[in-house]
Amino acid sequence: MARDGPLVEQKLTERVIGCAIEVHRVLGPGLLESAYESCLCHEFERAEIRFERQVELPIQYKAHVVESAFRIDLLVEGTVVVELKAIDKLLPIHEAQLLTYLRLSEKRVGLLLNFNVTKLMDGLVRRVR
Repeated sequence: MARDGPLVEQKLTERVIGCAIEVHRVLGPGLLESAYESCLCHEFERAEIRFERQVELPIQYKAHVVESAFRIDLLVEGTVVVELKAIDKLLPIHEAQLLTYLRLSEKRVGLLLNFNVTKLMDGLVRRVR
């Protein structure tokens, strides 16, 4: 990664968080994860942020390849994994899920966004592998 990689990643995650805050500001808590995902993608398009949705990634277990073993909710600019939730409370297992997705996808930075909170910042976790 280039010397300015972490700075670029930080600016990108700030932009992603800004888009998520806008979605949460307009919609508030209480909807399904899929609604937040669709609206967040709309905000990314408006902000000209490249993204992929529901990215399937295989895993290798010993000599066996498991196709479509998991799906990354959003992969932003090919570098940031974004996992979305709309649940009562983030638990350690959700962070573990994000870290596993980072490891298996060989990405460095991930965001866990829980939209079912009063303030989105209370439902935000940023992790660097």
